[in-house]
Amino acid sequence: MSEILVEVRRGGFAESVHRGNLAVADASGALLAWAGDPETVTFMRSAAKPLQALAVVETGAYEAFGLDERELAVICASHGSEPHHVEVVLGILEKLGLGETGLECGTHWPSHQPSAFELARQGRRPTSLHCNCSGKHAGMLAVARHMGWPVEGYFRMDHPVQRLYVETVAAVTSYPAARMWLAVDGCGATVVGLPLRRMAQGFARLADPDDPTAALGPERRRAAALIVRAMRGHPEMVAGTGRLCTALMRAMPVVAKSGAEGVYCLGLPGRGLGLAVKIEDGNSRAVAPVVERVLGRLGCLTPEAGAVFEDIRALVGKNHRGEPTVSLEAVFELSSERGLGT
Repeated sequence: MSEILVEVRRGGFAESVHRGNLAVADASGALLAWAGDPETVTFMRSAAKPLQALAVVETGAYEAFGLDERELAVICASHGSEPHHVEVVLGILEKLGLGETGLECGTHWPSHQPSAFELARQGRRPTSLHCNCSGKHAGMLAVARHMGWPVEGYFRMDHPVQRLYVETVAAVTSYPAARMWLAVDGCGATVVGLPLRRMAQGFARLADPDDPTAALGPERRRAAALIVRAMRGHPEMVAGTGRLCTALMRAMPVVAKSGAEGVYCLGLPGRGLGLAVKIEDGNSRAVAPVVERVLGRLGCLTPEAGAVFEDIRALVGKNHRGEPTVSLEAVFELSSERGLGT
């Protein structure tokens, strides 16, 4: 069962709690640490994007269209629709010989408020380029074009692109596609559900593809190394200003990706470890204190990363007057049968 991971404290009193589950696993899939139920099955949501993006590289689409690492990073992104995000996604589409009308991800206002305010000030409305999944969809279009598959309906569950993406995640997480939950994500594409431990294993393999226990072939190792290099080299493309993924990848050697409904995954290059978190009520405000606690217990929390979490705590805990009134405190301890070490 899930357990209480975070307390929301006001005036020293626990006003609310967030329950959840998490798993720390290595590239072989061995469970090293956990809280709650590490075998909880849940939708991976956008945390799957870096694993899905392996198909962009492995099919040859990345090289065929002359994509670069900045563009690969936004293919892995849930971006805030800042101007540089929109520009890079549009650049991918131009390389494919497509316009923004080719995107079938839907439309919403930028989550980056200054960018949303600027659009409104100009009297403009957002387009599909501003969808936080537009990069992923541009990557799907690249695969469809390169493989000679129809671009029409590329986001539908029965399209070859979606089947390839599901099989890719299944292979990297060692979890059979036939057992996965399959549904429709917020952007219209297929979303997969699988155990947290398998998500953690997938990120451990992504972070350290050359680990012998990862058991990845040479092409997949090359693709994984390229994706990690792209995300860590261009963290501003993966999320954006003031976002945890971007700030954390700048502050420490980690590859990190958020998902909707309180999902978060990361891999630790050089450590051969992956982490997968699910906040039971779906509230992402509880993610940062959980990730901070786990990184601390693993002995890899850098001072720079500690400052990132401090900034996030200060932002979350202020009232409308800008006064600190609430704190989110991790209250769990990791369970482990083998000892975590440092």
